[in-house]
Amino acid sequence: MPDVQPTALACALRRFFTEYLPQVRGLSRHTVLAYRDALKLLLRYLEDRHGRSAATFDFPDLAPNELLAFLAQLETGRGNCAATRNARLAALHAFARYAAAHYPEHLELCQRILAIPAKRTDQRLVEHLDADELQALLRAPAATPSGRRDYTLLLVLYNTGARVQEILDLRPCDLQLERPWQALLHGKGGKPRWCPLWEETVQALQSLLGETGRSTTDSDPLFRNLRGQPLTRFGVRYILRKHARVAAGTVATLGGKRLHPHVLRHTAATHFLQANVDVVTISRWLGHADIITTSRYLAVDLETKRTAVQQAQPTVTAEVGTTAWQKDAGLLTWLESL
Repeated sequence: MPDVQPTALACALRRFFTEYLPQVRGLSRHTVLAYRDALKLLLRYLEDRHGRSAATFDFPDLAPNELLAFLAQLETGRGNCAATRNARLAALHAFARYAAAHYPEHLELCQRILAIPAKRTDQRLVEHLDADELQALLRAPAATPSGRRDYTLLLVLYNTGARVQEILDLRPCDLQLERPWQALLHGKGGKPRWCPLWEETVQALQSLLGETGRSTTDSDPLFRNLRGQPLTRFGVRYILRKHARVAAGTVATLGGKRLHPHVLRHTAATHFLQANVDVVTISRWLGHADIITTSRYLAVDLETKRTAVQQAQPTVTAEVGTTAWQKDAGLLTWLESL
């Protein structure tokens, strides 16, 4: 049986995922996996559409009309929202940019792929917790080993404003529990940043380390499940929602919140803003590469808006009178006839 030579597309995809994304771009594993999932969905869609094996596909099979049909199927067939559709398109664009530079014979095709626009989406409000909701959430965990772990996890998430994966990757050796108290976080692309810790957070971390028999020299993930395995994003989501249900018994507004692990990051950013911390400092605290990303919190800080409205109340009250044009019956008659 003759050997089947890989197509140019197969070679490009292999180098894109094994060399370009992790080594040249330095993207995180999660970003690489998200791009991988987008390309897997596309290839499986093309297999079903044309009745061929993905191993036979080459660059001409990625015609823009095929990609547009794939993107439409994501929304109509899989029920994806426009934001998810755009995320899949971003992965296709990333591959097209790579291929345009490394496979110039397909430059024209790559340019047509890059011309596919993202779909406009409604900007979802950033969900965050008010002060009383946050306090109720932090009081919810029980005084048990798992409850103390959950309390420490939630407190560290709020204190640092970190991404969930940054906290899941946090190790005891990343903690400095002597003054100045701080934690070393590893952000997107492996970019490190130090985050100051509050005394309450330090005390919770010291208690957790002591209870689990660990020290600040350990290099394994800090937060673990009951089986001793590192917590996952799904585990954090479960912990958050479990304690939120308890906290909703004392603060009813929690029941109407869309809770997810990122909500404590949003809460930290919003509370910093309400404390008059400047946006540049908040941006560095959160590990944002662009301050524009941080500026979206300006649109959701309702408490600051209320303060601004109160400060902008008019100091002079004018008498309400009848303007001259209202007395012009001819003008009103003409306007009503339009």
